[in-house]
Amino acid sequence: MKQSFYVYNNGDLKRKDNTLQFTAYDGEKRDIPIERISDIYVMSEMSFNTTFLNYISQYGIPIHFFNYYNYYSGSFYPKDGNPAGQLLVKQVEHYVDYDKRLDIAIKFIQAAADNIYRNLRYYNGREKDVSEYMRDIDSLRGTLCKARTIEELMGIEGNIRKRYYAAWNVIVNQDIRFDKRVMHPPDNMINSLISFVNSLVYTRLLSEIYHTQLNPTISYLHEPGVRRYSLCLDISEVFKPLIGDRLIFSLLNRRQITEDSFTKELNYLHLKKEASKLIVSEFENRMKKTIMHKELGRQVSYQYLMRLEAYKLIKHLIGEKEYEGFRIWW
Repeated sequence: MKQSFYVYNNGDLKRKDNTLQFTAYDGEKRDIPIERISDIYVMSEMSFNTTFLNYISQYGIPIHFFNYYNYYSGSFYPKDGNPAGQLLVKQVEHYVDYDKRLDIAIKFIQAAADNIYRNLRYYNGREKDVSEYMRDIDSLRGTLCKARTIEELMGIEGNIRKRYYAAWNVIVNQDIRFDKRVMHPPDNMINSLISFVNSLVYTRLLSEIYHTQLNPTISYLHEPGVRRYSLCLDISEVFKPLIGDRLIFSLLNRRQITEDSFTKELNYLHLKKEASKLIVSEFENRMKKTIMHKELGRQVSYQYLMRLEAYKLIKHLIGEKEYEGFRIWW
């Protein structure tokens, strides 16, 4: 099974015969069989040449770059080796037709809201009284289907997340004093943690979409823009509660991540290296976790659920089957 390869030490990545070789600046070398790599995460300073890029492109391996603060910087996305002109036309058609676009956008947020509610229900049944927030979110999610514009839809979604994040102060067994989501830049350790984990979800979705025929720059909920793969932002709304938020709750409640995991002098913007590596390890374990898929009747991993979501969207675009976002049932 292919795996993600994370680079935390500064060094060089290059092609060596029919494999990859990482050479750290201290001289340590490591050979990595390219057949085992699904994507590469660069969490450090790294140099490489065009020979290396051409080589990994042949194998369809994306590279995701993170800066010193563990913020996602961008990706190297290999040339699409399996283009589908008709699907691209359908994708654009569903964006240009506002009613079709709004329908897909609503489906994304309905699934996200249901998954958020399911998270709260899980903890409410474990002596965390979040019933007040559940009632508010249940009322709000009932109005999603009435949204007539993307802006109205995102306004409702924003109110749902406001109540959801307020419940985190009850769910988390640490004094986090979490009031609101702040991203540019994060203003406390919780916002920094959310940004990092959401980036892992986003980039993994990008890697999975690469293996389909979808164009990741054409989206429906988020406005397509320069220098971003906005379709990943759309689909990640469905998976953030399942993968990202549940991972964060676990890390905080088991005190694997605390304020000491961040550089206090930098206002908790900088996640320490060992803490970052721990989060990545736990994230990878979660991506390998399997569930019994209701329709397929077999075990599938969380990671493969992401690709299945892309396939479901394709079926919707070509008129084969109406899209419904993935919902947690356990």
